Amino acid sequence: MSESPTTSPTLPDGWTSVEPTEADIPDLVTLLRLHEEEARGFPGADSENVAAEVTGRGARTHTHLLVRDDQGKARAWISCHDRAKGRVLVGITVDHHFDPELADMTAEFSFAKAKEYSIQIGAERGLEVTQMDSGAFKEDKRQARWLTETGFENVREWWQMSRPTEPGDENAVGTLREGVEIRRVERNDTDKLPTERDLRDVHYVLEESFADHFNSYRETFEEFLGRLREDPGHRWDHWWLATVDGKPAGAVVAAALTGRVDSAGNPKADASYVDYIGVHKRARGRGVAKALLNTVIADAAERGRGSVALEVDADSPTGADGLYTSMGWKTSYITQSWHKDVNVSAS
Repeated sequence: MSESPTTSPTLPDGWTSVEPTEADIPDLVTLLRLHEEEARGFPGADSENVAAEVTGRGARTHTHLLVRDDQGKARAWISCHDRAKGRVLVGITVDHHFDPELADMTAEFSFAKAKEYSIQIGAERGLEVTQMDSGAFKEDKRQARWLTETGFENVREWWQMSRPTEPGDENAVGTLREGVEIRRVERNDTDKLPTERDLRDVHYVLEESFADHFNSYRETFEEFLGRLREDPGHRWDHWWLATVDGKPAGAVVAAALTGRVDSAGNPKADASYVDYIGVHKRARGRGVAKALLNTVIADAAERGRGSVALEVDADSPTGADGLYTSMGWKTSYITQSWHKDVNVSAS
């Protein structure tokens, strides 16, 4: 498979590609779960999260295309997420259970469409160049081959870690160091929504904390809030703010993982997921990160959840992986980031 500058890849005769609707959600979930099982070893996708991206709150920042063969079977799903100015998250899911040659043809079409959508998004943003950021499971050699052949470069690995809750975790926070305080974001008395001041403090602390991290892209306050609220697991009472000597110094944003099933269709225990945790440079070395993590652990235990999951950069400049390991987290599987810059203005 290779990109052609003069001709656009096509699908076999009788195949179709359409923007998915609510009626297509079950087929998308099936396609994604089969892909996860083949590429990672177990499925995780559910209809609530897929629907959120395709027809729910996330639809406004996502572009999707569903490919069906001449018998109407779902064979591929292309997803492009306008993640931030200059960065498009690209998801390419191709059925593992059909002819390899047809799979290659479908992948070529899918990556070409993803590039087309990324250029459109970049143009709407007024950019000359935008980044296509695609992911893959580390053991998925087929996806790695397609990404390489279409000009992507493997730039990073991420450890997907999980820690079971244990008896006594309700008291995990313990005594904080002098000057350190942790609390949930404050709510307005009228509408019970978080105060803008606290939300802006969370946004500020996280933006500053990740400014020197790999592939950091600044998000506006509105983009930040809008994206996190698109997640079906979003809960305002899973947002915490840390202060040191009275100043905003750290934050954690978590989400609820509920309604999950295993490969046999059996219910899985609910869990908490750490979307973001960050500590401002000026507050590092004061035990803030550990205290924030313990806050999430205690909250999960109080809710009767079975575990707390998170993602960590395998090459984290802060050595976060060492902290997580020391607190009981273990790597479940590894994902990769693959990047490709596309010239918007030339297209």
